[in-house]
Parts: sequence; C-alpha cells; structure tokens
Amino acid sequence: MLLVFPLLALAACASTASQAPRATAPTDTTLRKPTAAVASAPMPAEDVTKYRFVFPAPKALTTATAPLPKTTVAPTNQVNAPVEQRLRDQAYTNQNVKYTQGYRILVYLGLERDQVMAIRRNIIGRYPDETDYITFKSPVYRLYIGDYLTKLDAARGLARLRGLTPKLELEATQVLLNKNP
Repeated sequence: MLLVFPLLALAACASTASQAPRATAPTDTTLRKPTAAVASAPMPAEDVTKYRFVFPAPKALTTATAPLPKTTVAPTNQVNAPVEQRLRDQAYTNQNVKYTQGYRILVYLGLERDQVMAIRRNIIGRYPDETDYITFKSPVYRLYIGDYLTKLDAARGLARLRGLTPKLELEATQVLLNKNP
C-alpha cells in the first residue's frame, strides 16, 4: 500500500512532462464572414404582419391654398404686480447684506509688531488693491489679506503672494462683500 502512492505520483509527473514539439498548425481565430448557405437561411413561416400597426396614409396637400402671413404679437407683461413687489423687497433686503462666507489669506502669525507692519507694507506696496486686516489678540498678531468669495479666487491670490512671505494659509471666514463694482 505504501508503494502505491509513490508510483501514482511518479506516473502523474511522467504524464505532465514536456513532450516533443508537434508540427501542427495553430488554430485559426480570425472572424470569418458567414457563407452563403448560412446567410440564405429560410425565414420562419410565422406571419407577424397581423401584429404590425398600420398608419393611415397622409392626406394630400393642396397647393391652391396660400400660406397665411405671419403676424407678430407684441410681448406683454409676464409678471404680475404682487410678484414684482416681492422681487423689489428681496432686492432691497439683499442690498443690506454686508458679509458672506468666503476666504482670507493668513500671511503672518507672530509676536512682533514691527515684522507684521513690514510684511504689510511690502504686500500693499506690490498689490495696492488688496485689503489687509491686522488683528491683535495679546500677544499674537495676525495679518490677513483679501476678501475672496470662492476658494479658487483665494488660491489665485495665494499664488500671487507665494514669494513674499515664508508661510501662507487659506482660512474660511466671513468676508466683506464689495457692493461697489
């Protein structure tokens, strides 16, 4: 019994050994067009015309009738008075909004007032249209630049200021809306 298992293992190995190469052509895997015998296969004998919907033939158009002339209609007021009043009220309310959620660039965070003022002068000298905010919470000074409504605008501003200071950060905060274009 003990000799049976090694003999079976040896026989299995011998059957999987590499054999001499055969001279056979590889199988053809290209797509072939169907032959005429397959293409002309008979259609089923079942009649399906009784299931098809039949549309009535269109009526013949007479050429004796002339096309009607196009008339233009003047536009009328599409919005009624209560809706106009509500739109005016909403516009008035929107004029009173001063702040919105946006982004500012934190340019400086430190303890030295002289350094924050030097960085501020450097940035305002190069970009005078940017607004700056210096906050002081004892003993820390913070210098913020800009009022950006979108993160994309803030990232562009950050790229402009990249070489002026060693550390820049975007901070989400309430920003002042500029109503004057």
